[in-house]
Amino acid sequence: MTANPTLAEAVRGGIVESFHRGAFAVVDADGALHSSAGDIERPVFPRSAVKVLQALPLVESGAADRLQLTDEELALACASHGGEDHHVRTAAAMLAKAGVDVSALECGTHWPYYDGAIKAMAARGEQPTALNNNCSGKHAGFVCLGCMLAAQLGRHDVAAYVRGYVKPDHPVMREVTAALQSTTGFDLARTAVGTDGCSIPTYAIPLRHLAHAFAKVATGAGLRAGQARAAGRLRAAVARAPQMVAGTGRFDSRVMAHFGARVFCKVGAEGMYCAALPESGLGVAIKMDDGNTARGAEVVMAALIERLLPLSDADAGVLRAWSDAPLVNWNGIEVGRLRAAAALRG
Repeated sequence: MTANPTLAEAVRGGIVESFHRGAFAVVDADGALHSSAGDIERPVFPRSAVKVLQALPLVESGAADRLQLTDEELALACASHGGEDHHVRTAAAMLAKAGVDVSALECGTHWPYYDGAIKAMAARGEQPTALNNNCSGKHAGFVCLGCMLAAQLGRHDVAAYVRGYVKPDHPVMREVTAALQSTTGFDLARTAVGTDGCSIPTYAIPLRHLAHAFAKVATGAGLRAGQARAAGRLRAAVARAPQMVAGTGRFDSRVMAHFGARVFCKVGAEGMYCAALPESGLGVAIKMDDGNTARGAEVVMAALIERLLPLSDADAGVLRAWSDAPLVNWNGIEVGRLRAAAALRG
């Protein structure tokens, strides 16, 4: 197998110290390949990068309208959040609207990603719950969808109906998987299936298909009418509440706070990143070979947005801070750069 190209590199002392190889695909809504590098046909697990696709049934089903979910709540349904107080409160509010509490969540429990939230909880003597899990918003959205499905069946035991929603054969997860298959156009019944960090199934899908799905999300083209409306509503919600999608200091929130509706981007574990660029009608999917999300993947995503969108000087400055970033040691001394590879910029 031919090695994927170097997409990002760390420079120290005038030489390249570390190389980050990977692949990316940029595709339009018709499925035409705009640009690419590396192996874009190898199925990869997209992990949390596809949360917006998994949230489509929440809106298309009518559950979001029935429960009067806000922009902040819809944005959180697409999030890998830092577990900050506003994230926790919003997830809890979603569950309350569905008539359940935190016990309905099946994503597991971990301490918040955001260091400030950990320190604040420790100072209050609190222990984390599933609401602090970075996927609690997505799972609260699944629970809200389950509430809608239960109502359609005339079920009054909503909590019992929703229980086990992370399993592949549960009605909620069947809806989520169907949305993933219809948007990517990839046969999920014939691909590798794993278990994600939050316990739902994750399906291996090639970058070309993932990028095509995000081009559909960007434009609505190629989606059925209800899905197109759902995609537009989710993108608008995220543009209005970008802090819900990631949080303080995080790439996704900072970039989308600056660009608004021009960019929807979402990180996933193990070096995954996807983006929808409505202005250019393009979708982007990235996989870094070393699985380093916070290092190589952010650099590459920033560099690709630089290539694919018309930018003002302010726009370019925001992105260049990520695609060519200083490496600073504990004494505040700049010791190198973390930058997109020259071939990627070309």
